[in-house]
Amino acid sequence: MQMLEYPFSHSLKKTIRTFINLLPIIIGMLLLTSLAVSLFPQQLAADLFGGHAMLDATVGASVGGIAAGHPIASYVLGGELRHAGVSLIAVTAFIVSWVTVGVVQLPAEALMLGTRFALYRNIVCFFSVIAIAFLCVYTLQLFNQAGW
Repeated sequence: MQMLEYPFSHSLKKTIRTFINLLPIIIGMLLLTSLAVSLFPQQLAADLFGGHAMLDATVGASVGGIAAGHPIASYVLGGELRHAGVSLIAVTAFIVSWVTVGVVQLPAEALMLGTRFALYRNIVCFFSVIAIAFLCVYTLQLFNQAGW
């Protein structure tokens, strides 16, 4: 049984056509991400966190999931949040959620991978972010107490 091989030009045309069809969604996703980041002032972010670890982790994960973006930007924002007095658990949840949960990117992800998969992935990632934030901070505290 011989496998049918597509010529390279056929694959290239199909890839270009798919990219052109996705371009409006990708541009919209980038514009919404930029808008969400610019509309979220730093002082407002510091006022959202009240000092309760679970609530701070949930708020951090929610804000990071909505204002998703590039990882390098999350480190800068996380440093600024820490400087403003936000807890390490909240900042950790924010940074991890910024990269893994993407509410703004959901339409593009649903189009490419399916709505059900995109929703489940984001829900699982959201709850995982909260657990990861606690584990990271408590691991750091454990190492600090051990004198590392």
